[in-house]
Amino acid sequence: MSTLLPFFYKSTLKNRLKRSEYLIFLIIIGLLQKYQISTIEELANKFPSPILFESRRKKIQRFLSLSRLNFSSIWFPILSIWLSLTFSPLSVLYLAIDRTEWTGVNLLFVSIIYHKRAIPIYVTILQKKGASNFLEQQ
Repeated sequence: MSTLLPFFYKSTLKNRLKRSEYLIFLIIIGLLQKYQISTIEELANKFPSPILFESRRKKIQRFLSLSRLNFSSIWFPILSIWLSLTFSPLSVLYLAIDRTEWTGVNLLFVSIIYHKRAIPIYVTILQKKGASNFLEQQ
């Protein structure tokens, strides 16, 4: 499963996660890519461990709740390396700002547009319902 990620992803993750956390991360990424799983219960069903289902589910929940798994400590370093490898310093980059509501949570995404895809570079929870104005987006 280690071939599913580019080298700079692996090196960044290895530096920021414990070995056991890194291995769990690789297993979860592999399961998500292979089975297109969308719930923790489905992940726990496919998770290759001889422990009971409920223990696998709790293990995955604890992993996903780690304080180290956040934008600033994991995603920003990976994104920074990817940007430097993909774009020259004078490249024009296009950003998209999008507000969406997901199961009652109001989210504001900032994404970079690359090959007609929006790659999230930052997300924050808005404390109010409904649309955001320009000042909130800034």
